[in-house]
Amino acid sequence: MTKPVQPSQTGAFYAQAVASFGISVTAMAIGLIYLPAEAWVRGFLALGLLYVVTSTVVLCKVVRDRQELAGMTNRVDQARLDKLLSEHDPFKVEV
Repeated sequence: MTKPVQPSQTGAFYAQAVASFGISVTAMAIGLIYLPAEAWVRGFLALGLLYVVTSTVVLCKVVRDRQELAGMTNRVDQARLDKLLSEHDPFKVEV
């Protein structure tokens, strides 16, 4: 039985993703701090930014969990099929 190829991430890709996230959140926070508006407007936009960030993290986790579950289900189905095929003998004569 062959193992399915698991895609992997490079360290550079991980670093780029983390840096991109950090830079974007920092830039938005600085933009909100220096926004020429009243404090309640900046606060509202900051809460919106926080909501977008947290919902993005949750969405990433849900997508990852669903992908892992699908992979596990496929492995269980493959194991069942392998067992069924190994037990099947096409030359066996039923009496």
